[in-house]
Amino acid sequence: MTVNSGGSGRQNDEVFDFGIVGYRPRWLRGIEAVARPHDPRLAGLVGRTLRHVWLVWDLGADEWFADCPVLLDFGDEQVEINHTRTDDLSITFNSIDPHQPLTWPTSDGFQLAWRPEPIAQLEELRGQELRHASLLEWAGGTMADGSVALGFDFLAGHLTIYNALDENGFLFGEPGRNWREHVL
Repeated sequence: MTVNSGGSGRQNDEVFDFGIVGYRPRWLRGIEAVARPHDPRLAGLVGRTLRHVWLVWDLGADEWFADCPVLLDFGDEQVEINHTRTDDLSITFNSIDPHQPLTWPTSDGFQLAWRPEPIAQLEELRGQELRHASLLEWAGGTMADGSVALGFDFLAGHLTIYNALDENGFLFGEPGRNWREHVL
């Protein structure tokens, strides 16, 4: 369910805005670097209702374009999650308007648009109250060890947004034993 982004032509991820007006990712690596600035705000989402999960959709291929951020809309607070390389994570808040068009800024010719809950498992989470959020650290004995994911535990399901080796990936259900969970 993910898209291989190997041909995206990105040159400098620090200034690359993914064709999204107003988006300025802030790349961090490691659990402590991610936790320090984001723990309080992510913990503040507890008790809120998930209104939408917005994904960028590749209209030509009719599939999720997993290079772009995933937006979790909790009404007055929107968390924007994006993974790149093998261990870079950006978490931003309230900087992206999914009602605005986006244009992939390279010559790849992708036709992209924001879509709310285009995947059935995401639709099942819409309208659910967040019980807790967590940072998850991969410890599976692979090159991905130390990469950080975000876990969201809802009344009727669990969503993990993880680094799928240079793009976002989803896991539905409780995180497995290869993840060290840091509940916020």
